[in-house]
Amino acid sequence: MTSERISVSVNEGFFDAYLSFPKEEEGPGVLLIQEIFGVNDHIRAVADRLAAEGYVVLAPDLFWRMKPNIELGYEGEDRETALRYYERFDEELAMVDLKHAANALRNHRACTGRIAAMGFCLGGKLTFRLAAQTNLNAAISYYGGKVENHLSEADKIKCRLMMHFGGKDKSIPESALNKIKENLASKSNVSIHVYEEADHGFNCDARATYNKEAADLAWERSLEVLAQELKK
Repeated sequence: MTSERISVSVNEGFFDAYLSFPKEEEGPGVLLIQEIFGVNDHIRAVADRLAAEGYVVLAPDLFWRMKPNIELGYEGEDRETALRYYERFDEELAMVDLKHAANALRNHRACTGRIAAMGFCLGGKLTFRLAAQTNLNAAISYYGGKVENHLSEADKIKCRLMMHFGGKDKSIPESALNKIKENLASKSNVSIHVYEEADHGFNCDARATYNKEAADLAWERSLEVLAQELKK
């Protein structure tokens, strides 16, 4: 398994992305979408973990328009800095960037063609929206905040979508989760899993809210979807 940084071109210039290859040096693609903490150690570790499963993984830098290659931790001043960047974040421009990144991944020499998106927190919401706005083969959203504000886009999602939430996640209130469940209940391509003892960020072992049991189960379910939808 190897990795490198590549540049993705857009009309206003270019931004960096972390690219991780499987040992076979080719495979289906996964677009990995960051939290508000940048393409940090955790996101790169997830990318490498997916690459070890046979995927070509691209993690684009979504904060590049404010400051390129931000990497932050989860506590103290780093957390406050991340929140300040998020307040300035232009989501619609980020959606444009993600579409360019998805195209770059699908057209990369190492990618065999089919691609999915997987995102965490901010990236969980953007994964939902990207599934509605572009041609993905699968989408996996972890604890995406404010998804309930974009449910009008749900009918445009044609690919398989799996969503993971923590039952103790106060940043995604029960009312929001119920609204998501109710609006997506009739969609056979969507599955929603709630881990009752898990909090926000339960997948990240660098966070105090890490929940190994929930993380392992969500990961197993996610890999099943990726294999079914991408390794055809």
